[in-house]
Amino acid sequence: MSTQSQQQQQGKHKNRKEEEEEEENHLLHSECETIPLSSPHISPSNWEHADKGEEEEEEKDAVYAAKDKVQIFDLESSGSAGSTVVPPFSWRKLWLFTGPGLLMSVAFLDPGNLEGDLQAGAIAGYSLLWLLMWATIMGLVIQLLSARLGVATGRHLAELCREEYANWARLVLWILAEMALIAADIQEVIGSAIAFKILSNGFIPIWAGVVITATDCFFFLFLENYGVRKLEGVFAVLIGTMSFSFAWMFFDTKPSEEELMMGLLIPRLSSKTLRQAVEIVGCVITPHNVFLHSALVQSRDIDIRNKGQVQEALNYYSIESSVALLVTLVINLFVMTVFARVFYGTEQANGIGLVNAGQYLEERYGGGLFPILYIWGIGLLAAGQSSTITGTYAGQFITEGFLKLNIKKWLRALITRSCAIVPTMICAIVFNTSESSLDTLNEWLNVVQAIQIPFALIPLLTLVSKEEVMGSFRIRPIVEKMAWSVAVLVIMAYGYMLLDFFLDEVDGLLFGFLVCLGALAWISFIIYLVQHGGAIPSILARSPTSRGFSSLSES
Repeated sequence: MSTQSQQQQQGKHKNRKEEEEEEENHLLHSECETIPLSSPHISPSNWEHADKGEEEEEEKDAVYAAKDKVQIFDLESSGSAGSTVVPPFSWRKLWLFTGPGLLMSVAFLDPGNLEGDLQAGAIAGYSLLWLLMWATIMGLVIQLLSARLGVATGRHLAELCREEYANWARLVLWILAEMALIAADIQEVIGSAIAFKILSNGFIPIWAGVVITATDCFFFLFLENYGVRKLEGVFAVLIGTMSFSFAWMFFDTKPSEEELMMGLLIPRLSSKTLRQAVEIVGCVITPHNVFLHSALVQSRDIDIRNKGQVQEALNYYSIESSVALLVTLVINLFVMTVFARVFYGTEQANGIGLVNAGQYLEERYGGGLFPILYIWGIGLLAAGQSSTITGTYAGQFITEGFLKLNIKKWLRALITRSCAIVPTMICAIVFNTSESSLDTLNEWLNVVQAIQIPFALIPLLTLVSKEEVMGSFRIRPIVEKMAWSVAVLVIMAYGYMLLDFFLDEVDGLLFGFLVCLGALAWISFIIYLVQHGGAIPSILARSPTSRGFSSLSES
């Protein structure tokens, strides 16, 4: 019996040993599967090299290199990778997070916006101030979603579109985004060129101003080599210059405070001001800015595995973006009320634009110690310079994201800048014959941007609504419904702009056929993007009505 028991114990030990060996082999096999196929061995040292290679690949694809990012979270306060704790509010951290919102807000103050403001004020008076306020709020909603996408995923919108859509769809998205960016860039560069002409008393022609703007843009981008914060400081100075210039004009012309408050609080709209109303919405929400903001927020070093850090970053970005857009709202109000005070109801109202606005103001208010013509020129120059730099930034992110171009930063800037400057130079030479020709050019540029806006908003809302993309930071159903409502309103406004424009411009059977064909393709691509994302069915599925029907069917 003792011999048998010894044999049984030996058999148990042997079986246990075999089970342990099998378990070790299984663990070793599972760890080996995590190593890239290019790894020749499966030793611990090679695992470390593989992890290092993955980190280098991520660093190569990152929008900002790790050494260029602003360090905010230290080791003591950052917590573990899986931490969900959000620290209390800190003014120091808010200051460190302040910057991307400034760059994003410049798109709300570009020369195209200023022209829309002054024309709305001159033609509609104070009656559309309420719409400017609500359009800015809608723009804030869109930009916060763009920032949320960039922070939660660590990638920007163009990169995610490259992975989300089929090859043909992402190629179409890239081409449309580039066309809209070039159209916006032409407006911004020509706006700067007009400012140079004003400030030089006509000595610098439009085409020369275009060349100056193209070259000094590289100088400002060179400042990024000394740190992101230095470049953000330049934008703070430019926005401060705009604020000072247009505030000076506001207090100099003394608009009616009562009319201003009524315009903000009482919605008024008529058939005569409908076109200006649509242009206000179109000027505030620009397609390239949706791509831009999702990349700018990655200039801060945030561990996306740490949910506490991500939520804290979203909180601070929400504050700084809201404050930045509040400043832009005030500046736009200054411009609109000045031109409402000076030109509403006059013969000059229908013919005013960026080119002659300063001259008209000088005729009304004369020279003085600080001539209002040059105050206007300084503000316009600051708007043009700042928006041109952000346009270059947006071009880099869009091209690199859709095409995955891993090239040097200066070469990226040169390529994207050339894509915009060459057509801008052509337009400056061809259309610089009269004020009316520049106005015609501006209308066509607005049409190009109107065509693109659905193809920036729909991918954004599709991605921020996906749990597999956003994880626990996907937007809630109520926010999703509100965001889609804003998107539908914006797309309808742009659609009306396109319809109104082409009804006036269509002349001839062939041109009309081409416009109808383009409209059909535009609507078809919108339907494809909506169906691909499954956004509308998911909203309906989560609605109270659908839940009621589903519960009835289950019962």
